[in-house]
Amino acid sequence: MTESDDTTDVPCSTRIPADISRPDRLLGPFTARQTAILAVAALVLYGGWWATRPFMAPVAYAALVVPVAGAVAALALGRREGIGLDRFLLSALAHARAPKRRVHAPEGVPSLPGIVPGHWAQAAGPPPAAMRMPYDGIGAGGVLDLRGEGKAAMARCSTVNFELRSAAEQQGLTAAFGRWLNSLTGPTQVLVRCHRVDLSPLADTLQHDAAALPHPALEHAARAHADFLADLAAGGNLLGRQIVLVAREETAAHGVRRYVGEGRVLQRIHEAARALAAAEVTVTPLSAEEGAGLVAAACNPDTPTAPDNASEGDLA
Repeated sequence: MTESDDTTDVPCSTRIPADISRPDRLLGPFTARQTAILAVAALVLYGGWWATRPFMAPVAYAALVVPVAGAVAALALGRREGIGLDRFLLSALAHARAPKRRVHAPEGVPSLPGIVPGHWAQAAGPPPAAMRMPYDGIGAGGVLDLRGEGKAAMARCSTVNFELRSAAEQQGLTAAFGRWLNSLTGPTQVLVRCHRVDLSPLADTLQHDAAALPHPALEHAARAHADFLADLAAGGNLLGRQIVLVAREETAAHGVRRYVGEGRVLQRIHEAARALAAAEVTVTPLSAEEGAGLVAAACNPDTPTAPDNASEGDLA
């Protein structure tokens, strides 16, 4: 065995920076967002000093604004889980102002009848608000209309057993997946969702078709397996994992045909299917019915689904 043969199973590692998505620095170590917050705070504090200097000593004004300046600096420079504190504050304000109960009511939520006593209405709390989903339906080709955010297409992806491969095979799979990542031309998301699996329909089908098997031993095995699936379904803790590839295209410019975005997003799904085939990942585009079912399941994740399209190793 030559020296070159000894290194064939050595995996090739590539260092990826941890701050690959770090925003650009505009002024020293500060980003554009941090610079804007600090600049506005500095102008406000300077304007306050200019307005109060005729009747307030500089030392007193400095003692007054030091806590304010510290709070602004913490808001602009502080981070939690990689997110700036200013974004957390804006999200908290938006959550406080948003209604806490939403219902599917495209026609709007009607008010309570006049015969309902006022103290009952107060005890019930604020009325629910109509849920405004950020999409306008799914086209015949399975393309999701995201209103002002463009178009999106979804596809189901199979899994790959990576740990049982040799180092050379792992390197080949990683290289193929990296080539697909480098070929992306638009926003793409790989979603791993967990959902409950209902095995009752599969067990019922086995019980119903067992009598048609050509041998009594096969019938006995089918019924035994159906009983096993029924016991698993009775546990209620069977979960399945589904990997969904979502490709999105921005809203087409004014004057461009609206069907251009739909064709482009479907083309990107087919390109991903061809590119990921080298990584032994099967990409299956979702039809309009399957896409609608996926969106409905995302809105109600507790709804059990049948394991029709579960891949090997997807059940947990």
